[in-house]
Amino acid sequence: MEQSVPSRSKFADKLADVLPKLVLSPSLAIVLIFVYGFIFFTFYLSFTDSRILPSFGLVGFENYDKLFRLRAWGIAVDNLFIFGGLYIVICCALGLMLAILLDQKIRSEGFIRTIYLYPMALSFIVTGTAWKWFLDPGIGLEAVVQSWGWESFQFNWIKDRNMAIYTIVIAAVWQTSGFVMAMFLAGLRGIDNEVLKAAQIDGASNWALYRRIVIPQLRPAFMSAFVVLAHMAIKSYDLVIALTNGGPGRATELPATFMYSYTFTRNQMGIGAASATLMLMTIAAIIVPYLWSELREKK
Repeated sequence: MEQSVPSRSKFADKLADVLPKLVLSPSLAIVLIFVYGFIFFTFYLSFTDSRILPSFGLVGFENYDKLFRLRAWGIAVDNLFIFGGLYIVICCALGLMLAILLDQKIRSEGFIRTIYLYPMALSFIVTGTAWKWFLDPGIGLEAVVQSWGWESFQFNWIKDRNMAIYTIVIAAVWQTSGFVMAMFLAGLRGIDNEVLKAAQIDGASNWALYRRIVIPQLRPAFMSAFVVLAHMAIKSYDLVIALTNGGPGRATELPATFMYSYTFTRNQMGIGAASATLMLMTIAAIIVPYLWSELREKK
């Protein structure tokens, strides 16, 4: 009987060690197959002559050469720089201002924070559809203001080829700025108040306080916000489809909409896979250095 107790203890220890691996192994297998497996498959297709269906005839870098010759891809990349740049800068600026406002211990902070965060709970399809109605000159803001008597008022950006991309920026900023605010607010609450009090005693103004002490200590929050927003900008698809469907013309075409169009509509799967690969490489170029720097700081 005395020998059975240690044997049961060893069995329990082995079971405790093996059971989590058994539970997680199906999820791990699914991730390996349906995430990394399809990533590798897409990368392989970018070097094949695939059209309407996957093909295994290798053509080297021909698809990438065709991709960079396409005017539509150039427009999509240019739009990404405009959209991504404005989206990241405005979200960070607005999120920081809202976070500083809420950090003043104002009344009903929890209620106001919930209002700012609420848009993030909506899907981009809902956001795009709502803003499409709001910006439509026939039924949206322009029609309402004109019905109030200001008949010369015009706001038809969504129909203007030169301004349509900025409507994507407006809708995306509206949805995401509250999330960025929460990131900055968490960073502000983590700053040592003793340092701030010491600076105030030394006569530092509020502007100098934020410029020299607070904002520099928010570097991790800025980096996290940049990575998240850049990732969301590169893979933006549903918001564009719901709001403008890439139009008018190709005025709001982005790499994600280009990839879907060439893969499933134009039956150019090889070119679509090449564009998807470039998008993945761009995201990796942003995320990998960030993760490396974070792991390095922890060590």
